[in-house]
Amino acid sequence: MTGNRAGATLEQVAAHIGVSRQTVSNALNAPHRLHPETLERALAAIDELGYRPNRNARGLRTRSSGLIGYRMTPRNRGVLTPLMDDFLHALCAAAEARDRHVLLFTAPPGEEGLGVYADLLAQRAVDAFVLAETLVGDPRPGWLAERGVPFAAFGRTWGRGEAGPWVDVDGAHGMAQVVEHLYSLGHRRIGFLGWREGDGVGDDRLRGWRIAAEGFALSTEDSLVVRGGNTIDAGRSGAAALLDSADPPTALVAVSDAVALGALALLAERGIPAGTGVAVTGFDDSPLAAATLPGLTSVRQPVERIAEQVLSLLDHQSTNESLLRPELVVRASSGRR
Repeated sequence: MTGNRAGATLEQVAAHIGVSRQTVSNALNAPHRLHPETLERALAAIDELGYRPNRNARGLRTRSSGLIGYRMTPRNRGVLTPLMDDFLHALCAAAEARDRHVLLFTAPPGEEGLGVYADLLAQRAVDAFVLAETLVGDPRPGWLAERGVPFAAFGRTWGRGEAGPWVDVDGAHGMAQVVEHLYSLGHRRIGFLGWREGDGVGDDRLRGWRIAAEGFALSTEDSLVVRGGNTIDAGRSGAAALLDSADPPTALVAVSDAVALGALALLAERGIPAGTGVAVTGFDDSPLAAATLPGLTSVRQPVERIAEQVLSLLDHQSTNESLLRPELVVRASSGRR
């Protein structure tokens, strides 16, 4: 490149030779559309002015390459989210297999964070977004849809009117598998350690526990449900509340592996054997589930399959919604009878 005016824009190149912006764009992206003489002039001007195409801007037009934006959710101390770490790894691997890459960024939750999305789009830093950890009332899907920005989500829109595109795991079905498993082992009083009311994922898993328990004619009274944060401490205090009640459960179903670890810690502190004394189950089948003693029975989410389907929806700009079935992984924490 001779490039005596490095950094020229597409518009400047077009003005330099008296053609339209689209003509210069065609010289780069669709040269077959141009007369040979016009193509030669355009390429010469590009070389002379040192114009460098913006790779991400080209991706917006061709949908064949570019960066995918992914918001990293801020974590409070003590909150464990190994599932999302696994998903991010799977997403990056699946994107790279498509000759694309993931741009990580941070943003405040809710409406306050939309400015970060707007800035990334204005800078042409990304050509699409993958959303994760969607919340009840999450403004991002609607905001992106209104602007025609390509996106797909790992997680439902939880009551928002916008249709996907999203891929999610059927948490209610996963909890039904847990209850059926515990019932088959002889448990007739099963407690639930959940997240605070209003969390879409947590409420869905609680619903699955309740429906399954009622199907086996088991109690689902309020005294069997304790709600809190997604922390080990919340699991420990919740398990203590249930086990100290007048009619304690013989099994504890936790909404996540982090909460289940707290329940296991409480049992260890009290000298109660997990599995043979009180059964404990988790959800997500994170690496922690296999590393605990005893091993934690948990519900496995297919993160690689989720990542693949999310990117497939993004590639095809589909508005489809996909609800995947999870798998129960039985270990010693739920016991044998």
